[in-house]
Amino acid sequence: MSHSNLTPESLEAAFAPFREKMQAEGLSESAIRAFRGSYAALLAGETGMIPETTIKPAQELPRADDLKAPSAERAAELLKQTVLIKLNGGLGTGMGLEKAKSLLPVRGEDTFLDLIARQILLLRSKTGGEVPMFMLMNSFSTSADTAAHLAKRFPQLGGTETWELMQNKVPKVLASSLEPATWPASPDAEWCPPGHGDIYACLAGSGWLERLLSSGVRYAFVSNSDNLGATLDPAILAWFADSGMPFAMEVTRRTESDKKGGHLAVRLSDGRYLLRESAQCPKSDEHLFQNIDEHRYFNTNNLWIDLQALKAALEANDGLIPLPPIMNKKTVDPRDGSSPAVVQLETAMGAAIECFEGAGAIEVSRVRFAPVKTTSDLLAVRSDAYELTEDFCLRLHPSRNGQPPHLHLDQKLCKLVDGLEQNFPNTPSLLHCRSLLVHGPVECGADVVFKGDVVIHNHTQAAVKLHAGVHEGPISVGG
Repeated sequence: MSHSNLTPESLEAAFAPFREKMQAEGLSESAIRAFRGSYAALLAGETGMIPETTIKPAQELPRADDLKAPSAERAAELLKQTVLIKLNGGLGTGMGLEKAKSLLPVRGEDTFLDLIARQILLLRSKTGGEVPMFMLMNSFSTSADTAAHLAKRFPQLGGTETWELMQNKVPKVLASSLEPATWPASPDAEWCPPGHGDIYACLAGSGWLERLLSSGVRYAFVSNSDNLGATLDPAILAWFADSGMPFAMEVTRRTESDKKGGHLAVRLSDGRYLLRESAQCPKSDEHLFQNIDEHRYFNTNNLWIDLQALKAALEANDGLIPLPPIMNKKTVDPRDGSSPAVVQLETAMGAAIECFEGAGAIEVSRVRFAPVKTTSDLLAVRSDAYELTEDFCLRLHPSRNGQPPHLHLDQKLCKLVDGLEQNFPNTPSLLHCRSLLVHGPVECGADVVFKGDVVIHNHTQAAVKLHAGVHEGPISVGG
């Protein structure tokens, strides 16, 4: 159901029950306006499709590796004007966690959050103050755990009032009538997270945007809390400040394993950069979308934002950044496939690149992109294929030349963290491992080294014990 002849009056009438529902929950006017923008696109029947004929590939970009580091004085001056924001709203539900993914141990006892805190404190020790500012964008499901962890481990970072940005929530939309979904059996199921594009409404609606600007903070560096390669690099900060750009995205070269991920492109109608995700690509253009030589850059979700430009853009756009909505079709109760069909409206923060005149991008090396989405990623970053630098950055070992190991663990056994730790109570050496495929149960002992391409096929129910030493090539048991 869509309303192609949408008028401002008919939009307002259709949106009224959503406005009431959001106001009753105490959501800010900024959050309501942002959701109204997404809802209007849904009502108008917009598909969000970006055909190949409307874009061209992004050409050569400036490279972070070519930048010169600013002087210590210049770096200190810029850090005073900078806030580092980490997106921390995600529960590691895909890995069987009921807590923030950033609370997973990644090096010894140290969690993602510990390493982020150490990065901040190290930068502050160099500037000799409380700069750069640091913020976490939490959700209702990550706030309490995160606050308790930081209070215990890093009390010097202060309480939530000094660093927490709280993500909003938005109503699910009934697919049949485009009205607010209701589910009395579990009222929480009527709401969903709005995606990280919510950061702009969060900054504005919470008052933080004004607070930051009035305290002299002009630049924000935003990245995912599970990407420990995304440190605040003074060379990129200086480049961004000198460029005068309102917004810049760090992109890196796509490889064969990234061909289904979104890419950067240039819109032909106005020459602005945009992001195209696979869901926005018509089926007939799929082969072009996946051509990594043509569309060579993808978004790392490391973003640089000029907060003065953000404030001006919000004022010029009736208080919202008009992000293209992502429309996810689900059931209102995710645990009940027979419950009513809903549309969950989300936005992605990187899509804002198309909303700023003069926005740009910079090519970074793969070391600034080490996200952990699966237990395979987690095993890789826990291993020696990644090194922990003196500035607490976790990055791919230089000897790997930008190529992470390709791990395919048995999804029946290792999809969840508990299963990973049962099969890999010890982390193997993956420094010289090109790929690892595991089928069936294993028990990884201490000092196990995987080399080259390793394939383990265990056709029995009993775990294969992997003993100390080098393992390469195929290992087959039973069958």
